[in-house]
Amino acid sequence: MDDAKTRTRQQILEVAADLLEREGAQAVSTRSVAAAAGIRAASLYQLFGDKDGLLAALAIHAFDIYLAEKHTLAHTDDPVDDMRRGWEIHVDFGLRHPAFYLLMFGTDRPGRRPSAADEANELLLKFLDRAAAAGRLRVPPALAARLTLAAVTGVTLTLIGTPAEDRDPEISGRMRDTLIASLTTDRPPPPTADPDLASRALALDAALTTADQAALPLRPPETALLHDWLHRLAH
Repeated sequence: MDDAKTRTRQQILEVAADLLEREGAQAVSTRSVAAAAGIRAASLYQLFGDKDGLLAALAIHAFDIYLAEKHTLAHTDDPVDDMRRGWEIHVDFGLRHPAFYLLMFGTDRPGRRPSAADEANELLLKFLDRAAAAGRLRVPPALAARLTLAAVTGVTLTLIGTPAEDRDPEISGRMRDTLIASLTTDRPPPPTADPDLASRALALDAALTTADQAALPLRPPETALLHDWLHRLAH
């Protein structure tokens, strides 16, 4: 895509994003966006195809903004506290950008989600891998990620759908603390103590995942088998 088309595409996305946040998805049509951007509808069709294509691009644009905020969350020495702060950033983003959030995490067809959601999930897994490596997770990181996403999106969508004056400020915090308590141990085991077997297995599994695979004294099938055994021990 040449520079002129790139600039036009970005202009359209910014105009569409503004329209989306001010008036909601129902106001975003190819005609309304083209008029607001001062371009011909044909130009919009050439770049995005149709309204579905435009909304898909808007979802990616929204995830770019979301991920930029999530990347500002610096790691600390306490991966469980990092999980709490990550939850707060997620909910806060949804309440500040409700139309974006509905486009990102809601869906008009079962089983469909924006491809950009995969990067957000990978970021969540990195935080959870750190918790597993520190011996703080009770379940495998992939399961913890699915449970966390289900809980935090459910809370955020509930709060978005509740008038601001009727929102209970404790709902998010209570759900966050309940979920994290069910997924994590209170503290990492001391080096001289016999740690919980599941936490120990998950910590080794996380270490294997982040290790240089070429340097491991195991063949790929053996590594896969060890991962499977560790997952079984973690349950």
